[in-house]
Amino acid sequence: MIRTALLVFLTLLPTAALAHVGIGDTSGFAHGFSHPLGGIDHVLAMVAVGVFAAHLGGRALWLVPLTFVLVMALAGLIGMAGVALPFVEMGIGLSVVVFGLTIAFQLSLPPVAAMALVGFFAIFHGYAHGAEMPDTASGLAYGAGFVTATALLHAFGIGLGLHIGHASRVYGRRMVQIGGTAMALAGIAILSGIL
Repeated sequence: MIRTALLVFLTLLPTAALAHVGIGDTSGFAHGFSHPLGGIDHVLAMVAVGVFAAHLGGRALWLVPLTFVLVMALAGLIGMAGVALPFVEMGIGLSVVVFGLTIAFQLSLPPVAAMALVGFFAIFHGYAHGAEMPDTASGLAYGAGFVTATALLHAFGIGLGLHIGHASRVYGRRMVQIGGTAMALAGIAILSGIL
């Protein structure tokens, strides 16, 4: 199961981080769908939200990812409208660090606090997705694309998180801590421009 999860994750990894404001040509559902998959920062953050939700369990299993998707979609509309939002790249990079740390420390938050945390960072991800949409593209098709891709990455993260939860009973907390720490370090590398 770990090999399968790793294989799926590696196939989702882009070769370059291009899912940012002002980079690349995008239009329609296919481009909207590929946008969250086009940058390691987006992929890591979306999967981490799913892993975090799986760790929290209960109602958070669906409330946390749903909050991210809804807030991201609203922020995407703001980006499509051309409204300026400062610190987008920093917010996206910090989301990877923060989500990585929540996983490394196995942070248990009440569902409302977890929803607020992921909702805050969803603003930056959604804005970046929406701001990338060209004027000639259908906003509905493009938006449906990035929402679908994000939901699938969350679902992958939930599956991975549930599997990690079972595996950590056998192998201990170290496995989860190492994964979360690696994600947080990747976020720091993104913020510093290394990734």
